[in-house]
Amino acid sequence: MKSRVIQDGPEPERSAHHSPKEVCEQQMQRAMNVAGRMGHWSANHWKTAVFGWLACVVVFFYVGNMLVGLKQIQQNDAGVGQSHRADQIFKKAFPERAPQEEFVLVQSTTKTTSDPAFRATVDDVIAAVESSPQVKSLHSPYDPRHRDLVTSNGRSALVTWEMKGDRDQAIDNIDALSARTEAVAAQHPDFYVGHAGVSSDKALDKLFTDQLALAGERSIPITIGVLLIVLGTLVAVGVPILLALTGVVGTIGLVALTSHAVPADSNVNAVILLIGLAVGVDYSLFYIKRWREERAAGKTPDAALEAAAATSGRSVLISGFTVMVAMAGMFFAADKTYLSFGIATIIVVAVAMLGSLTVLPALLSKLGTKVDRGRIPFVHRFRNDAEGSRLWGVILRPTLRHPVVAVVLGGGALLLLALPAFRMHTAQSGFEALPKNAPTVETIQRVQDAFSNGNVTPALVAVQANTDLPSTQRAIAALKRQALASGQAKTPIDVEISPSHDVARVSIPLVGEGVDSESNEALQTLRNDILPATIGRLPDASWAVTGLTAQSFDQNALLKSKAPIVFAFVLTFAFLLLLIAFRSIVIALKAIVLNLLSVGAAYGVLILTFQWGWGEGILDFTSNGGIAYWLPIFLFVILFGLSMDYHVFILSRIREAYDRGLPTEEAIESGITKTAGVVTSAAIVMVGVFFVFALMPILDMKEMGIGLAAAVLIDATIVRAVLLPASMKLLGDWNWYLPSWLEWLPRFAPELDVGDSRERIDAPPVPAA
Repeated sequence: MKSRVIQDGPEPERSAHHSPKEVCEQQMQRAMNVAGRMGHWSANHWKTAVFGWLACVVVFFYVGNMLVGLKQIQQNDAGVGQSHRADQIFKKAFPERAPQEEFVLVQSTTKTTSDPAFRATVDDVIAAVESSPQVKSLHSPYDPRHRDLVTSNGRSALVTWEMKGDRDQAIDNIDALSARTEAVAAQHPDFYVGHAGVSSDKALDKLFTDQLALAGERSIPITIGVLLIVLGTLVAVGVPILLALTGVVGTIGLVALTSHAVPADSNVNAVILLIGLAVGVDYSLFYIKRWREERAAGKTPDAALEAAAATSGRSVLISGFTVMVAMAGMFFAADKTYLSFGIATIIVVAVAMLGSLTVLPALLSKLGTKVDRGRIPFVHRFRNDAEGSRLWGVILRPTLRHPVVAVVLGGGALLLLALPAFRMHTAQSGFEALPKNAPTVETIQRVQDAFSNGNVTPALVAVQANTDLPSTQRAIAALKRQALASGQAKTPIDVEISPSHDVARVSIPLVGEGVDSESNEALQTLRNDILPATIGRLPDASWAVTGLTAQSFDQNALLKSKAPIVFAFVLTFAFLLLLIAFRSIVIALKAIVLNLLSVGAAYGVLILTFQWGWGEGILDFTSNGGIAYWLPIFLFVILFGLSMDYHVFILSRIREAYDRGLPTEEAIESGITKTAGVVTSAAIVMVGVFFVFALMPILDMKEMGIGLAAAVLIDATIVRAVLLPASMKLLGDWNWYLPSWLEWLPRFAPELDVGDSRERIDAPPVPAA
């Protein structure tokens, strides 16, 4: 790159030993910021940058994913609070950990268990599985000791057993048994014969994995389609797609490596794809659009690249660090899933940022004008690289003419939309959140309808005591009596003693659906009243309760207590980063407020759509009266980070125009009109990618997709096109206010124009306005 840089300050004295070209090169290196220097180096060493990047991607993916593999969070390690303590007790006391239960439902609308045909069907189920070496503790509904396996009307019966080994072994061995029971079902078409339990875990895990893979496959064509319209040429579209996808692949390998220090959630790769594709494409789009804008203004490709590196590159750098800080907020949730998501998202954003600052300028430098090859008919004609968006210019003018009205209407709309957030209720989704046609879901639903709900997901009480002592046995018997007498527990209550005789596992079916208010109330009664009055009276005994209800309750309680810490961390550090980047306390505070508005409005959309059920008909789901317990913190962190992308990008252009001497109002109009097109395009990419998840049949994924899509859409329209310019117009020069006691903050020079290489290389530098 042989371009001259316009920089602040007088021209340094030229040494007699340096040519004008060498002096210019020294000036350029001093003037350019970190992002600019990275772009300059990459452009001059494009082979090292590009092939080094590809080599790292291949090595990371091969070593991490192929050799080492992803280490996932174990089921017994996933909980928090008291339920986690109980899981750890069971993990040590019982070699096979939690029992891996499977059951087969035999049901008839006309016959009862006393009918010979009914008994023959049950006997065939038992005969099909009892010879398997993988089966233990097989229970028949005709055994007098297990009459609880038959409903009161006699038309439904359960055959239950446990799989030998741990969860992974049980899942590996369940298919053969499922095939046998399905063969029995085919032999008895007059009866409903369905299996669930371990087979449900395997089938639903596969459903979830397949749906996530499908969402990823759909996301890529959507992204390509939008970029074709925005960039207008095949080569230009291929660059950000290639960069984003290689970044995702490399991150998957890196996270596989880090998972051996911090185990990862099973869905971590889906999160990497979701965030990596969105952020990677955004950063590349910002960079390429600025490069084209500089070229359209008359600069050579190399000079335009220097300008893009020092301007959009700097925005990418600031935005990337802000997003990573936001993602780090998940570390404070004290939850293993959040910890793994936090690590994965920080890595994928860092990789996307690094690729945009190094590989992208290297590719643009090598390709030059070849980027415009493969033009899309008609679409290319509508490109307007030299000027800002005319449409957004028309939209922006009334906002700047009537800023008070714009703030009142825009802010009022978002506040109104955010009001439902104050009535947010979180809950762990049960089987009602799954599509009815999913494997084994019908069987589970039939069991829940016919039997006590607690039989499917009982509370598991870990009792640590000498189980051989008569006092311990009496306390456990009292626990069973009082639990049944409370009316909040059902039979059968089973007790299993560990081989070391120092732990008892008491299985107590609770009333309710498992995660609803009735089950939570029963859990509280068990924990706060019954257990202290029975096991709690033993001098050397301790206890803890786990199970689906307990895990959901403890998870909710933890996240509610940690949410203020997460929010405070993200807001504080985002404020500090923006304060340092723009040297304005007003800009930093206003960014926080505007982003909170967009997040609050997204929460409101979620509650209206899912908690209140307004979107049931459109999105084809049944509301469970709440929002997935993990969503509020996850959405806040992700949305806050992603919305800062647009904010930093737009503010950088406004500040750049202001530093060149434009009045604040003109700087606002110039900055927003020049960025509105690319911001809108990037938002469309994100909304398209996120909305794919809203079309998945799993309720939690629908909620995540709608929440993310709504927030990005609100942020890119109402916030960036109305509230941001209107509030800046009202504040005027106060936008750039920095108290005198903060003057010690480091001063980052504004981005500097890079001259055209056709200019005389020995021309004196011109001071910036």
